[in-house]
Amino acid sequence: MQYWVVLPAAGTGRRFGTELPKQYAPLAGRTVIEWSLQPFLQDPRCCGIVVALAADDHRFATLAGLAGHGDRLHTTVGGEQRCHSVLQGLAALPAAAEDWVLVHDAARPCLTRADLDTLLSGLQLHPVGGLLGLPLADTLKQADADGQVLATVPRAQLWRAQTPQMFRYGLLQTALQQALARGEQPTDEAQAIEAMGWQPQLLAGSAANIKITQADDLLLAQWLLAQTVESA
Repeated sequence: MQYWVVLPAAGTGRRFGTELPKQYAPLAGRTVIEWSLQPFLQDPRCCGIVVALAADDHRFATLAGLAGHGDRLHTTVGGEQRCHSVLQGLAALPAAAEDWVLVHDAARPCLTRADLDTLLSGLQLHPVGGLLGLPLADTLKQADADGQVLATVPRAQLWRAQTPQMFRYGLLQTALQQALARGEQPTDEAQAIEAMGWQPQLLAGSAANIKITQADDLLLAQWLLAQTVESA
C-alpha cells in the first residue's frame, strides 16, 4: 500500500523551556525533526511528505540530513494550532480523497519500522482508519486546583494516544474543517474523526515511541535511538 504524510511542525514548544523549538533540538547527531521524518523517507511506500512550518522558520531548509529528498519532501506554512497546520498540510498534498494520510508529531523521533508496519497492516482494510496508542498502566488520579486528590479514575479501556494517526485524505480534511467551523480545535486527528460519529481503531504501539515535551526527554530519546541502532 501507499500513503502520504503530514508533519505539523509550526509550534514553538513553549513547555520545552528553551528559545529553540523542540523539533530542532540536537539529538544523536541530528535534530529531533530529522529523526521524526526518517522512517517515512526510508519507506518506499511513502508517496510524499508535507511539513507545516511556522511562517518565520528558517531552520528547516538548513538541515543537512534532509538533503536529497526534495522529490518527496515539501513544506507549507502552518497555522496557530495543530489542527490548522494539519489542514494546511493536507491542502498542499496532491492526494485523492481515498488515499491514506499519516499525521505524525514532529517531536516524536523514536518511531520504529515495526510500529509503522503495525499501523499500515492493521488499518489498510479498515473503513475509517486509526492510530497507535498505549493502554494505560498507571493509576490515574483526578486533582483539584491545589493538587489535592479528588478521586481515583478507573483506567480500564483508557489509552494514551500516539502518532502516526492514519485516515483517508477526504474524510480527515472534512472532519477538521467541520471541527473548526463549530469553533473547536481538536488536539489530534482522531478527535475530529470521532466528532463525526466514526470510531477510529486503536493499535498497540511501543512505549519507545515517545514525544519530546521536556528537555529531559532528549536523554531518554537518545538512549532509545542507540538501542535501535545496536539492534539493527
